[in-house]
Amino acid sequence: MMNAKTIATPETGASGSRHRTGSSSALVRTGLKLLSAGPVVILIALIILLSFLSPYFLTGRNLSNILSQTAVIALVAMGQHIVILTRGIDLSVGSNLALASVVGALVYQGTDSTVLVILAMILSGGLVGAVNGLVYVYGRLPHPFIITLATLSIAKGLALELSNGRAIQGMPEFVRAVGGGSVYGIPGSLFVVTGVVVVLLVIAKTMVWGRWIYAVGGRPEAALQMGIPVKSVLISAYVISGLCAGLGAVLLAGRTDAGSPLFGNLLELDTIAAVIIGGASFLGGRGHIGHALVGAIMIGVIRNALNLLNVDIFFQLIVIGVVIVIAVEADVLRNHLEGRMRTLQAVGKS
Repeated sequence: MMNAKTIATPETGASGSRHRTGSSSALVRTGLKLLSAGPVVILIALIILLSFLSPYFLTGRNLSNILSQTAVIALVAMGQHIVILTRGIDLSVGSNLALASVVGALVYQGTDSTVLVILAMILSGGLVGAVNGLVYVYGRLPHPFIITLATLSIAKGLALELSNGRAIQGMPEFVRAVGGGSVYGIPGSLFVVTGVVVVLLVIAKTMVWGRWIYAVGGRPEAALQMGIPVKSVLISAYVISGLCAGLGAVLLAGRTDAGSPLFGNLLELDTIAAVIIGGASFLGGRGHIGHALVGAIMIGVIRNALNLLNVDIFFQLIVIGVVIVIAVEADVLRNHLEGRMRTLQAVGKS
């Protein structure tokens, strides 16, 4: 007489295997969703925590200061985000911004035209971005790190030379209003950031160029085989990054009423951190413009909180560095989970 035990048959074994595979796949998908929403959840939790630690944090004046101080990082980080989507990096954004601000100040000294001053800063940024893209693509460099590191030094040197190493005071009234003014308590710079976000979202979601950016970053070899103009896409990404740096110069010069070769120090690190903290990937082909915004706001909130809590400024650099390490590790974990999910899905189909 047989024992009352479940006898494993090929059918029940396969069913159990499919059940385990389905459960594992569901867990992995849940983990991916949590990681994707992680930066936003962390930001909300951080805001709630800081509201208890400092009575000044949630005041209207302080929130306005955070938005104003974060605007430049957010704007430049959006350009950096486009570059990182293509598996690249732009180390020149800080020096590019400094050079653009100096160029704008010099143009203002020679003319009272607000339009010319703004165009000079934006085009100066775009020109440096174009140099980065052209040299990287047609110079057949192994990685954009090389050329953007070179233009970091070149742009900084030009800014120092043109300004004789000091700030040049004076900006048009409109630039001062946009960079440092406010409308009903809302910083004027926030409207500029919002406008750029809308433009980039429209381009990314409704134009073929947006799909090309993701294709080039996700699978460069496949993009070539599909006939996508990879070289043009890469160059355009660096031009956009440069234009965002030029716009950032308009905001910062307006806020300080000056152009300075000292602007933008470590801005490249802040923007890279903002993109990665927000959830984008160094591996390219994955990310959303909102990632750069969330990351930039998080950096601004952390720095503002550390100032309110009277934390030493040098320790703030340590904190930002630790946050970057955590964000990069989260990216590694996310890639591992995605690979695991693809494996489980392949097993489930077989």
